[in-house]
Amino acid sequence: MKTETLQLTPIAAAVGALLVAASATAFAQTTDAAAATATTPDQNSQSVIVTGTRTPKAIDKIPGAVSVITSAEIGKSLAISEDATAVLARILPGYSESTQALSNTGETLRGRIPLRLFDGIPQTSPLRETNRSGAFTDLGVVGRIEVIEGPSASEGIGASGGIINYISKSPTKMGNEISINSKVQTQFHSDSGGYKLGIEFLHRDDNWDLVFATSDVDRGIGYDANGRRVGMNASGSLMDTDGHNTFLKLANRLTQSQRLELVASRFKLAGKGRYVYQEGSRKDGITDTAVPGKPFEGQAEFNDFRQYGLTYTNDEVAGGTFTATAYRASQAMRFVAEKGGADKQDPLIAPLGTLTDQSEVNSQKHGLRTGWNRSDLFNVSGLELRAGVDVVQDQTEQKLALTNRTWVPPMIYKSTAPYAQLSYDMGPVTVSGGYRREDGELSVDSYTTTYYNKRVFVEGGTLDYKANLPNIGAVWKFAPGFSTYVSYSKGFTLPNVGIPLRNVNKPGQSVAGILDLQAVIADNKEVGVNWKGSQGSFGVSYYRSYSDFGVSLRIDPVTNDFVMRRFPVLIKGFEANGEYILNRDWRFTGLYSRIRGTTTATEGGPMNIAMGYANFNPDKVGGTATWSYSDKGSATLGFTTLMNRELNVGNTAGFYEKTTGYTLFDLNSSYQTSKYGTFSVGIENLFNKFYILTGSQMPGFQNYTAGRGRTLSVSHRITF
Repeated sequence: MKTETLQLTPIAAAVGALLVAASATAFAQTTDAAAATATTPDQNSQSVIVTGTRTPKAIDKIPGAVSVITSAEIGKSLAISEDATAVLARILPGYSESTQALSNTGETLRGRIPLRLFDGIPQTSPLRETNRSGAFTDLGVVGRIEVIEGPSASEGIGASGGIINYISKSPTKMGNEISINSKVQTQFHSDSGGYKLGIEFLHRDDNWDLVFATSDVDRGIGYDANGRRVGMNASGSLMDTDGHNTFLKLANRLTQSQRLELVASRFKLAGKGRYVYQEGSRKDGITDTAVPGKPFEGQAEFNDFRQYGLTYTNDEVAGGTFTATAYRASQAMRFVAEKGGADKQDPLIAPLGTLTDQSEVNSQKHGLRTGWNRSDLFNVSGLELRAGVDVVQDQTEQKLALTNRTWVPPMIYKSTAPYAQLSYDMGPVTVSGGYRREDGELSVDSYTTTYYNKRVFVEGGTLDYKANLPNIGAVWKFAPGFSTYVSYSKGFTLPNVGIPLRNVNKPGQSVAGILDLQAVIADNKEVGVNWKGSQGSFGVSYYRSYSDFGVSLRIDPVTNDFVMRRFPVLIKGFEANGEYILNRDWRFTGLYSRIRGTTTATEGGPMNIAMGYANFNPDKVGGTATWSYSDKGSATLGFTTLMNRELNVGNTAGFYEKTTGYTLFDLNSSYQTSKYGTFSVGIENLFNKFYILTGSQMPGFQNYTAGRGRTLSVSHRITF
């Protein structure tokens, strides 16, 4: 990481924005007690999605499970906690249990790792999947989250589990708006307190749109329901951290048909370094904890994400709409410092067992995303074409940062991917089909592994990744409010390339000869039924996802660390969700997810090994009840239940797994005053339930962790 000589703090920048805007701003009351964000008119509708299509597309014409998490739902989740992935776990049936940490290891969508996007820009790198990409911005700047569930190639590589696209807010009102957001949080221990302070400035006129937002988030240490400090995560904690976020979006309507938009974002979340991990005793039921102290060498973990995007849109290109986005992203993730970690030792630097080091993954991305859309193609009503080409370069490496050693050499992936998608509306039936050609190349220079892996020389090389990725589907609106769909699609990703590269320990190896570097291609088949009416909605779906050279994880019983396995993987699942509107005062939601996955124990063996918590969580049930007790106030009680599970009974090869489920309740309430803004109260783990996270119930490296106990948050938002 380069040292910066000058930094403008978010709060200082916000003060400047306030001074500039003050003369043109009049006082106004907060207008929406539930929503914490603002969106464009199109974004405000749950019936339209842009992810996977690049232009607005009605959800009921897309053959697949598509979800939109609204600004109101994001706001309710933020009222409870600043955990960026908790909102996904609460709302999406197929999303795994939140780890409550900076590390998202084990958090999957339908049993596979999803591609996370921020305004269409990838936040993940399959070259070295760190499971740290869930924290890349303050959710306060997100207007909505669009989710495509199941393998998809529509947005490029890395979406074997689906696509989660966080779309930033846009101004909706003419003129200026300034909003101040504040929050305090506590578990009623002296060191558990935290706060958030954020400022937003939005402007809209006939030619310009502007969003500027900045925030600081301070988190204290966490406590479980028994009053014991929660253990620090081995790969990165949210506890005891500072987070700073600055976001800018500036758009200009060049002409009636042309628009130019610039987006810039900087997010850094770093540990404060006031606590260190202390091991508990799984045998005695004593969970891992955190004790006051300094990390080794005083170095704390961090996420440092920056991105820049420039989008040009023209509605009058060959009778259709052309869109192009050029982007650049820099993502640095530093892990927890270790003293004496076996895989980080080197006797040429320090005596064995005494060296402290800290790994850091750096990913530099730049790319161009283009698309052209035309309706009524060839003057055929209902026939629509979407086509374009995506170009990307991703350079990712992993270093042992304190000693400046190469752990994973620089990996450069270049890809050119043309695509085309046709859809045809024939009355109540919409048929769609498309094709994407992935033409990628991975280059790795020759390198030498670390002392732990015997300092072997590995010959560099180039690998080609070429794949034809079709999709086809149909939606039939067979009755008023009812529709059914069937779909087939392929997803494409790379298998965490950095892990097999750094683990080479036998002489004579070359990059081209490492079998584990082969791509993961998943075939997904799905059927579903949806209904939407004045009294509510529901949806059910069944899916089957298969990859003949897939990726699954298990815990090595000797090292207690994750092992990546490259064998066939079959995942089947059923999920349901719905909403019931009793009257104007009461509404209820519910969800259910059941996922089953199998793989083999040995090459060519039978598919009789059930996949466990490292891949997806047990059956999940959830729901909410919302009471709008006045025009200005509402309260929501929510719950999430994970069931008991026992897998691979009688297996003696380390695949047996048994976990105990639990139920948690959350409560949030908000009230809009006439003069003083909106006040919100959130209580996480309402009944102070003690529980062990599912991912901690099985042996692993520094993972015997309890979940957070009751946590109270009080928030305030006022708009001028």
